[in-house]
Amino acid sequence: MPTLTETKSLTGSFTAEVFAAHLATSSSLPAWWLDRKRTAYEQFAALPLPARTDEAWRFSSIGSLTLDGFAVVADSGQAVSLPSPFGPSALTFVNNRLNARTPLTADLKVKGVIVSTLSEATTEHAELLRKHFMAQPQKLGSEKFAALHTAFVSDGAFIYLPRGVELAEPIVITHAASGKGTAVFPHTLVIAEENSKAVIVDHFVSADACAHFSCGANDLYAGHGAQLTYVATQAWSADTLSFQFNSTVVRRDARVKSLNLHLGGRQARHESLSQLQAPGAFSEMLALTVAGKTQEFDQRTLQIHQAPNTKSDLLYKNALNDASKTIFSGLIVVDPDAQKTDAYQSNRNLMLSEEAEANSLPGLEIQANDVRCTHGATTSRVDPEQLYYLQSRGIPSEAARQLLVFGFFEDVLNRLENESLHEALRGLIQSRLGQ
Repeated sequence: MPTLTETKSLTGSFTAEVFAAHLATSSSLPAWWLDRKRTAYEQFAALPLPARTDEAWRFSSIGSLTLDGFAVVADSGQAVSLPSPFGPSALTFVNNRLNARTPLTADLKVKGVIVSTLSEATTEHAELLRKHFMAQPQKLGSEKFAALHTAFVSDGAFIYLPRGVELAEPIVITHAASGKGTAVFPHTLVIAEENSKAVIVDHFVSADACAHFSCGANDLYAGHGAQLTYVATQAWSADTLSFQFNSTVVRRDARVKSLNLHLGGRQARHESLSQLQAPGAFSEMLALTVAGKTQEFDQRTLQIHQAPNTKSDLLYKNALNDASKTIFSGLIVVDPDAQKTDAYQSNRNLMLSEEAEANSLPGLEIQANDVRCTHGATTSRVDPEQLYYLQSRGIPSEAARQLLVFGFFEDVLNRLENESLHEALRGLIQSRLGQ
């Protein structure tokens, strides 16, 4: 049995007493949901914190991963104005509670589209929630933090797209943290049935400059022939510690495109798991990171090909300034029966400072003999000739560097078909570069 001191070191501020208080606020929810949370807390408390010897945490700053000083705050009941760069939010969550919602249009309701909350779904859509919520085990090193998320998640977005339904406009979800030391557990679950099509946007943002702790997750399920585009923008405060877990399941002839923009946080870890489970499945995994000052962005990815004739394409790009640091560790796994797999993985880093540090660990694990798999990483500095050319045209040095960063990012942004999304992302990147 661990001592009280050892238990405290493993759980930080999220002690058994704190968890019991959290459960008391959720007592009206179904028994199966509460049981799942209890099991998750037991797993969280039992698992060790990451160690320097863990391969899944190679190059990460382990010593700063303390869970002390954070708390799940009570709902203030006050509306918080958080304009979204993507237009009106269907759901806005502040400090783990629904703060505002925009009702679905009548035609979407008639088509059977559901944009609801997890708390509502525990009773109204229990079977779907049981089947898809955190259904894929974490495999990239943060099992302890994923268990913490399941134990403490209070609410989140539940989105259901019926068979054959196509949405013309994106569904935007905002997740916000407010107040010093606030811990938030954002979650978005998207279920896209056969031949449906939609764009979903998650916007993570701090309402102030205080230090926060975010431990979030999203589950994406694309049924046969579905086309799902998922965009997530992370703009937490400069002192926030962030974990985000992305799990994607792609079925026959379905296509999922995910793009994650990383801007905020003092230390942010993002884990992305994509499973291609049936022939014709295609997963496109994209990410852009603007790192500055002493920020650390830790990116871990896993592309699992479980069926023949599947395709995945990963492109992660990082621009690093000051004394910032990035880690990319990606693995393509091809199962024995996944013949005719076509998999690509690339991590590219643009160094804007002599003090910045970029670490890249791409990898392959191939168990089939008829595949095409490529992976690689590049790290380079700003081309002085390109910089000189722009400056010779009267463009100031800093503005010229920003233009080169945009040029570096543009081939990723151009993969978005929605032009308004493209422009919103450019605006967020511009605001970050201007700081």
